[in-house]
Amino acid sequence: MTPSTETSSPFQAFDLLATLVVVVRGDGSVRFANSALEDALGTSRRTVQGASIFPFFSEPQVLATALEGARRNEYASLRYDARLLRPHGETLPVHVVLAQIDQGDEYVLELLPLEQQARQDREERLIDQAQANKELIRNLAHEIKNPLGGIRGAAQLLEMEIEARELKEYTRVIIHEADRLQVLVDRLLAPHRRPHVVGDVNIHEVCERVRSLILAEFPRGLRVKRDYDTSLPEFRGDREQLIQAVLNIAHNACQALTERMAAGDAELVFRTRVGRQVTFGKQRYRLALELHVIDNGPGVPESIKDRIFYPLVSGREGGSGLGLTLAQTFVQQHHGLIECDSTPGRTDFKILIPLP
Repeated sequence: MTPSTETSSPFQAFDLLATLVVVVRGDGSVRFANSALEDALGTSRRTVQGASIFPFFSEPQVLATALEGARRNEYASLRYDARLLRPHGETLPVHVVLAQIDQGDEYVLELLPLEQQARQDREERLIDQAQANKELIRNLAHEIKNPLGGIRGAAQLLEMEIEARELKEYTRVIIHEADRLQVLVDRLLAPHRRPHVVGDVNIHEVCERVRSLILAEFPRGLRVKRDYDTSLPEFRGDREQLIQAVLNIAHNACQALTERMAAGDAELVFRTRVGRQVTFGKQRYRLALELHVIDNGPGVPESIKDRIFYPLVSGREGGSGLGLTLAQTFVQQHHGLIECDSTPGRTDFKILIPLP
């Protein structure tokens, strides 16, 4: 295919997609391959276009049968799992969606890498979970707040009426515990009370602020490394919310590093990068901020790995289980997302935020 023909292709819009897309004729010859497929195969689209698609699959007969069925109009679309062959004998597991184009003997093959599909499913669960958590927390906090004030007030009045010192100790316990619950409720409601103050944010100023707070609280046995991409642009956001989000993640990491701090080899890394053509939250962004908070602690316990962003779920004794929930809420208010990849010896919390 000549450059001029390629540029004027009616399928050129497929180049904007992160999904692997190829348009084939009924005999399996490739009419068009988008740039995502080109990257996945590690070869030029000029090599692919005009050639047969079958040699790029580990089980070409399955695809040939599917195309034959589509030619006979046995179905409008078909889905199945397959393996795409890559250079050096590597294979890429993909979910194939075969659909017929309205005119002509041409078909669209959408190839979704199963790893990417699993990641998208996980992101959708995180977003849905965060929304459900927000509603639950807000409603629960309001339900607790009113009777809590009544309990505290009644205990104060009771304390004024009784004279026995040992009985006053009981009323003070009630008042103290009511105050402790009030602090918890205030923390639950914090993201919904405070107005969203938007301004220009430099993510490295956010990281430096968190770094100074962490080193002030954990001065011994901890090394905080910085690995910044200084080309990152500023973006519009709430600086204080982002400081709190990063601080919550870093603080959780430091509490998991207690044993390594005692040994003197605890390490926390702040790493920033520019992500290009990044897809998260069902949307594709040309540019995105990637902020990694990485520690060399024992890792997230397997028992809570899938629930760490749930409210009141904590991996340590005495933890409130609110830090990561609030961090996810703050980042999602910037149209972003927090992901976690954890194995013993390395836990990586990645904050993703779209950039202009």
